[in-house]
Order: sequence, then C-alpha cells, then structure tokens
Amino acid sequence: MATIETTYLGGLRTEATHVQSGTKIITDAPLDNQGKGEAFSPTDLLSASLASCMLTIMGIKARDNNFDIDNTTCSITKIMAANPRRVGEIVINFKFPKQYTEEQQQLLEKAALTCPVYYSVHEDLKKTVDFGWEVAVKA
Repeated sequence: MATIETTYLGGLRTEATHVQSGTKIITDAPLDNQGKGEAFSPTDLLSASLASCMLTIMGIKARDNNFDIDNTTCSITKIMAANPRRVGEIVINFKFPKQYTEEQQQLLEKAALTCPVYYSVHEDLKKTVDFGWEVAVKA
C-alpha cells in the first residue's frame, strides 16, 4: 500500500495526501522557479524533512535517557545551487529552551547526525548544523 498519494493540481501546484492519516500538504513552485511561492516548495519540504527527522530522533534519544527536548526549535535555511538546479546546502540552527549536560548534548548531536533523512540525502548536499549550545550544565 502506498504511503503518500500526490496529485498535480495544475499551475505548478501539487497536493500530497498521507494515506494513513488523510493529512494533506500543498506544494507550489517557488518564485525563483516560475511559481507563486504560496506554499512550501518540494525543496522546502526536503529541508524541513531533514530538520523534522533530526528533532524526532533527538526526541526519541532524549526520552530513552529520561530527559526531554520539548519546545526545541530550529531555523532552516535552504540554499539553492545551479547546473543542475538542486538544493546545495541546508543550514539548521537549533534553539534549545533549556541547558543540557555535556553527555546529553553528545547524545543529541549523535542522534541528529544519524537520522534516516540525514543518511538518505546525497552526500554532496552540504548540511551545516549549529546546535547553539551554551555552557553545559555540570552533571
């Protein structure tokens, strides 16, 4: 059974439906590629997928080690490249609402940098990740 069903709606727009939940996502071509930029572009979703996967795997690792990363956020910057047109770099800046021990920080970094999407994107895609750690809390 398919995981996602996607329909081309015309006007450089698609609608993807998550089969199990029925949740829908609209994509639109970006302004710099003949679109209206009125929704996530497919390359925006690629960038968001990497960050969401990192956060999810970090959340699992934190939960398994009896702490949480609730309300952690990240800013994602997608940098396009040409010839061929592609995502050349994804920059992710995390912002944690609390401090963690050095051991917790190491667990979170390893989890983020070994998430399935990180391993799934081409190795030539530059991934710049800033965890923004302040000083670690003494254990």
